[in-house]
Amino acid sequence: MGKEGIRYAAKVDLNTDAAKQPHLHNRWHPDIPACGTIKNGETVKIECVDWTGGQIGNNDSADDVQNVDLTRIHYLSGPFEIETAEPGDVLVVDIQDVQPFEDHPWGFTGIFAKENGGGFLDELYPKAAKAIWDFEGIYCSSRHIPGVKFAGLIHPGILGCAPSHEILKTWNDREGQLIKECSHMGRDVALPPQPQNVHAGSGEGDVKEKVGKEGARTVPGRPEHGGNCDIKNLSRGSKVYLPVHVKGAKFSVGDLHFSQGDGEISFCGAIEMAGVITIKFSVMKGGVKHLAMKSPIYVPGPVEPQFGPGRYIYFEGFSVDENGKQYYLDTTVAYRQTCLRIIEYLRRYGYDDYQIYLLLSCAPVQGHVAGIVDIPNSCTTIGVPKDIFDFDISPEAPADKRELGSCAFASS
Repeated sequence: MGKEGIRYAAKVDLNTDAAKQPHLHNRWHPDIPACGTIKNGETVKIECVDWTGGQIGNNDSADDVQNVDLTRIHYLSGPFEIETAEPGDVLVVDIQDVQPFEDHPWGFTGIFAKENGGGFLDELYPKAAKAIWDFEGIYCSSRHIPGVKFAGLIHPGILGCAPSHEILKTWNDREGQLIKECSHMGRDVALPPQPQNVHAGSGEGDVKEKVGKEGARTVPGRPEHGGNCDIKNLSRGSKVYLPVHVKGAKFSVGDLHFSQGDGEISFCGAIEMAGVITIKFSVMKGGVKHLAMKSPIYVPGPVEPQFGPGRYIYFEGFSVDENGKQYYLDTTVAYRQTCLRIIEYLRRYGYDDYQIYLLLSCAPVQGHVAGIVDIPNSCTTIGVPKDIFDFDISPEAPADKRELGSCAFASS
């Protein structure tokens, strides 16, 4: 039982290989056995490993990021069977608390090498890099990005219920078609089922083999169930409404973040951590029909770092890329350009581009779509809170160069 009498539905061992822990899994499949049962209306604590299963260390080298094995991710806690939940119901997930482990008060932000995962800006920043963040109560700071400190908005990057066999087939068919159509692009556009390093919880033999051949990768969020949506506002006090597709729901959660910026642009871009999440579960009978639900709904909680509307600097980006090419209402191009405007601005103070790229991924920046109707340009904005820096970054202030160290890079 927890300190408040709340029971632990799952506990993890950070010193044991995640692939050997039966209450963890790394694929979505309805046949992965439930690792436990939770009552309708019950509140439980669920421990989670970091999303890589402990592949990234607290050190000053990004060799581990460069060589991370992406066939192993994401390790999720679950699946949990929720009593009374049936297909067509909605599972209401009331996030009451999320915390790092007391004896593991650190996290990491990574930029994956372009040839192994990549990221939003990998055409310009193809090298692996890393920042380690130390937690001090609600605040975090990094020896790899000096001069910043901010409060975390701690949240799960992934939560969802298992797909039915029919929905799983839809995912695999849909994403398989995309892979075929985009084979000329020379990069991964989706990840098909991958038997290598599959972990099906307590499922072994034929079950594990089936999950390896059919199981959906955990990398994308999907409309039918949510999954890896990386929504930074799913913090304490939030409620998430998830469609149920199988008996018992088979809920899973993981990929805990101490903080994240909108977009999590470097892919491993939040402050990734191991920790424990406290959730109250309830079942809304017939909720999918009642809510006309085709994808999850959430209500954010009241907890969020407060900077005030006058304490941000907002940068604009448009559907014109860095080479001057015009695109038609392309918000991806616009958001990428917004990121580059911030990098250009902050490098004046002495940060290198990789430090800023890491910071934009994990700091509490506010990303918005400002306009998507004024042809040919979409306009996006990102607000950077001025108060996370220990020096003045206002446009009126002098941009004095500082000695601001370096993030961690790979040795080769």
